[in-house]
Formats: sequence, structure tokens, C-alpha cells
Amino acid sequence: MDYNELYYPKELSWLAFNERVLQEAADKNNPAVERIRFLGIYSNNLDEFYRVRAADVKRQITIAEENGSEEEASKLMLLMEAIQKKVVHLSSKFDEIHKDVVKALARYNIFIVRKDELNDYQKVWLRNLFVNKILRHIAPILIEKKTDLLSRLNGTSVYLYVAIRREGRNTRYAVVQVPTSETSRFVVIPPERSRKKKHIILLDDIIQLCLEEIFRGFIKYDSLEAYSFKMTRDSEYSINDEIDESYMDKMSESMKQRLIAEPVRVIYDHAMPEDMVLDLRKRLKVTKLDTMHAAGHYRNFKDFIGFPNVGREYLENPKLPAIDTKTFSSYNTVFDAITAHDILLYYPYHRFLHFTEFLRQAAFDPSVKSIRINIYRVASNSRIVNSLIDAVDNGKKVTVVVELRARFDEEANIEWSRRMTDAGIRVVLGVPTLKIHSKVCIVAREERGSLVNYAHFGTGNFNEKTAKIYTDFSLFTRNQELAEEAASVFDLIQYPYRRYKFQHLQISPLNSRTKIQSLIRQEIQYLKEGHKAQITFKINNLVDKELIDDLYRASQAGMKIRGIVRGMCSLVPGLPGISENITITSIVDRFLEHPRVMVFEGGGDRKVFISSADWMTRNMDNRIEVGCPVYDKRLQQQIVDILELQFKDTLKARIIDKDQTNKYVRRGNRKKLRSQIEIYDYLKRLEDE
Repeated sequence: MDYNELYYPKELSWLAFNERVLQEAADKNNPAVERIRFLGIYSNNLDEFYRVRAADVKRQITIAEENGSEEEASKLMLLMEAIQKKVVHLSSKFDEIHKDVVKALARYNIFIVRKDELNDYQKVWLRNLFVNKILRHIAPILIEKKTDLLSRLNGTSVYLYVAIRREGRNTRYAVVQVPTSETSRFVVIPPERSRKKKHIILLDDIIQLCLEEIFRGFIKYDSLEAYSFKMTRDSEYSINDEIDESYMDKMSESMKQRLIAEPVRVIYDHAMPEDMVLDLRKRLKVTKLDTMHAAGHYRNFKDFIGFPNVGREYLENPKLPAIDTKTFSSYNTVFDAITAHDILLYYPYHRFLHFTEFLRQAAFDPSVKSIRINIYRVASNSRIVNSLIDAVDNGKKVTVVVELRARFDEEANIEWSRRMTDAGIRVVLGVPTLKIHSKVCIVAREERGSLVNYAHFGTGNFNEKTAKIYTDFSLFTRNQELAEEAASVFDLIQYPYRRYKFQHLQISPLNSRTKIQSLIRQEIQYLKEGHKAQITFKINNLVDKELIDDLYRASQAGMKIRGIVRGMCSLVPGLPGISENITITSIVDRFLEHPRVMVFEGGGDRKVFISSADWMTRNMDNRIEVGCPVYDKRLQQQIVDILELQFKDTLKARIIDKDQTNKYVRRGNRKKLRSQIEIYDYLKRLEDE
């Protein structure tokens, strides 16, 4: 069988995932404000795709060409062409959906207006706002022959390309950055008469309206034209090997490299005149490997994630108040609760406050002697870090492993590292050759003359903000065998040259791959012996070819395999004789599905694992990840029940087929079931039992 038939290209699969996000923007059953926010999520995702995945393909093509590997370069060029074709198709759908969403908002008296739709009162008010509040943040780049425009722009902002035209003279050009970091992208215009109608205008249009205020008195012109554009840079960076530089200094330098990295994508207002497009292409040094195409009026739609609801409450999803679980609240302390039984939380349905309370109590409990935790991404105002600092002030030993290379959070993590170091926390900056992606925390407490470890294993980051929008499992346990192995993970990070044995935990890069493969093989053996056998999993991405091959072998043995994959899926379900026993679905809804879960039925001896690791080569071989068995039968059943609700979803589940066409799961005669809402109701019922 041909390679491409066995493994769907991960880059195209990623775009298929983002198309599912676009489907949510198109879904008229979603509230209007949520629909426009999904357009923002789609746009933000696409930015990251180009910064990471398209940029990687571009680098591979360059390397193949330099090495004289014509066949490899040709194959990669076909992939890049397929990427660009798919993005152009999705961009066209995006523009159609955007127009439809704007009309939907208008039906609720919320109008997104452009500069040519303003009345005289609105123009006067906006010009006054511009002069008094916005102009101070604008310093245009006047382009001369020697101007290196590429080095002057960043890859996250939206810009206006300005043509300065004067009769009898060559057109001059300038660039104006839309200052969204200094002021809101969205401005609500006060009503002149009716308060029923709400008018919102984007900062881009205000600047276009007031262009003359920027250039008058400095540049002679007959007319000014401005059109938006955005450039996306390669996010990859290298770390130099100078031994006299600290790891943190090297990371700081790598951030600067990202600011001047090559562009991989330029998008611009489709109304931009051809002469301006050609000049912009030349200035940004766009090559045949880069994507440059026209799109709608607005660029950098990611700001629409925060689009304000100026209308009624029903224009947003109804609130789902986080559940305060009695497994914690019915005990005097978190340690009493965890001693009584293992505790499983599922965010955002459960309150993340239970974890921050775990650390808050540990910070001042006289019996607590030490705290160790991994930090990958934390909130900008982190109660977690504040509790860790409080713990040091109370005389406890605190060790924090910070992953400086958490993509797009590097700068924040550098600052957190410095702050925690200054506070007296022992900060370990990970392993230079391996990203640390595990979600582990250990609190050592003195009880009856000996130290007892309380451990946390999770599928998501210790982040108060994302815990409100990402679904993730959190396991708290006093199981000393699990806790001691968790402690060994911290030893592994600090002393990677030593030998470690992990009987219970799946630890990348040491044994995750082999343990998962062993579990799959064992399941096949159970099946051959006539026992019950089934594999169920839920992950973000499935692209590791070795693990895919293992699943193919299990399918060929007659194994029923069910998977929920939110993002990339290179496994091709339903191939006759290869994967006909495998079904994969994907759920995109109001919360981002983020857990990694594995269930092996194994002859009636069910095994359940939660993990920080996706089934990607990087997670198996190039990161420190932790997968943890869930031994409590009651908690196992909760995880299985939650998965079953998702497999029954008839509203937000899509089928992953061989062409990744994103068809919705057919409802047939079944009732409408939206799994994220059903899971909330299920967890609420557990609290009432």
C-alpha cells in the first residue's frame, strides 16, 4: 500500500482540525457572539500553523534542495502546494462565514461598521477619539530605498500599508502598525439617538479614517490610501552553544531571533491595488515557498476571540458554574480528603480552585516540608506561583521545574523563573535536550514521624485561565508507590545521567512508547485467547507512525478500537484489511478538548491511564511526559462514563474518515446529545448522590 494511503499528512490533518473550528463559526445554533469568537480562534490557530508547521515544511524543502535530494524536495513541494490550496479554500469559506455572522449580529442590533458607513456625528466623535487617545501610539515607518522593512515588522501585529500619492511623483509608501497592545481593537461608538442600536468599529478603520492626522504637515500628498496586511514569521529558533552563556541567556537570545525570522505567510486586503501588492511582496522578500494571498478587509482576526458582547446575555453561551466537589469540601483539609480516597477532577466542570487550594494549604501547613512542581504554562497573574513564594516564606523547601521552551510562553516563563529565584525558590530550568511537558506536583508532609508524599498527575497545565476553557483531568493521590515514582521524575530532570525504574508510570522518553506498545500487544493476546478486548483512547494528536502501525495490527487481529482525536490524525480509519475495525471521531465545542486518556479492557481487567503525552514522536521520544494509571475502580468508571458520553455525541462530533471531510456524526433516530453539556450534568449528579 502507498505511504500516503496509510498515513494522512499531519499538516493537512491540522488544517482539517481548524476547519472544524470554522464549522463552529458557521453553526447557526451557536450564539452569534460565540460564532464571531470562533472566527478569532480559527485565525489564531492558522497563525500558529504557519509559524510552526508550514515553516517546518519550508525548512525541510530548503534542506532537501541544499542536499540535492530532488525527489524529497519535489514531494515536499507537493505538500506545500496542497497546504496553500487548502488554506485558500478555507479563507474563502472564512470570508463567507464572516459576512453571515455580521448579518446575524445586525439582527440583534449590533453593527460592525466600516469607515465608509459612518455618519457625520460618528466621524466627528471618532476623529476626536483618535487625536486624544490613539495617535500617541502611532509612529509610521516611512519607506525609503534602503529601508529593510522585513526587520522592522513583527509577526503578531496587523499593519496598514499606506500609499502616499502625489501627481507627477513616484508613489511613496509607509507602514502603520495598528496598536492593539496599547488600546482595544474594538471601539463602541456612543449612540447619537437610539440606544437600542450598538455600533462597533475596529481600530483599523479608525486609523484609515484619520490617516491625514498622521501625515499632515510632514509629508506632501494629494491622496492617501491604506490597506491592511499581516505577516507571519517562522517561530523556530536555535540555541547557540556558547558555554559561557547561561541557559536563560540563550533562551532570551533565541526570542530575539524569532523577531527577525523569515516570513512564511503574508495576507492582505483583497482591495489593495496591484502596484501596492507588488511593492509589498518585494519589500517583504516573499518567495515561492511562502503563502501570499488576498483575503477580507480585516487581518489578524485573532483579536475577535475577545469580541465584546454589547447585547443580551443569550448572545453568549450560558454560564456553567464550576462544580465544588464534596470529595474535597466535606473534609477539613485537602490532605484529609486525599488520605480518604483518590480524587479525580475534570476541568472546567470542576473548580480549579481545588488545586490552588491544595497549594495554598501546603504553603502554610506546619507539617508540609517540601513542594515540587513542573511549570509549562501558567496564568499571567498566577496564584500558584504566589503560593509557592508563600511556602518559601514559611520555611518550606520549594523546587520548581520551569520549561523555558514552552512555545510562545518562553518570555513569560523566563520572567517567572527570575521572580521565583529572587524569592528563594529553587528553580530548575529543565533539560536542554528535552522539553518537560509533564503535569506533576508533589507535596511532602511529615506524618507520625515519617514523610508522606501527596501527588498530583494531570493532563493539562497548572494554569487558572486555561482551566476555565480546556477540559482536563486532575488526579490527586496518596498512593506512595505512585508518589515515589513521581518524585523520581524530578530526580530524572535534575540528574538525567542516573538510571531510574518506573513500574507504574509511563515516562517519556524512557518507557512511554514501550509500555503503550506492550499494552496494545497484550490486548491482542487477550483477543486471540478468546477474552474480551478493546482499546479506547482520547488524545489531542495521533501522528506517531509506530503507534499507528500497532493500532493497525490490532485492527487486523479483529480488535475493536475507538478513538477521540481533537487535532491531527494521521491514522486512516476504515481501510479494508488494515484499519476497518478502527473508528475515530473529533469533538469541537465551547471547551477545548485536551485530555489524554487510554482504556484497555484486557480480558475484563480494565486498565485506565491519564497522561500529559499525545501520540506524537516528539511526546514519546523528545519530551519528559508522565502517564499515570488510575487504580481506583470508581474513578476508572467515571472516566469511562465521560468517554461514553462523548462517543454518543450527536451534535458536536465529527467523523475522521480517510479524506478528513469533517462530516458530522449522523444522529439517525437517536436524541440530540451535546456531550459537553451532558458531562456537566453527569458530574453534577455525582455530587448529589
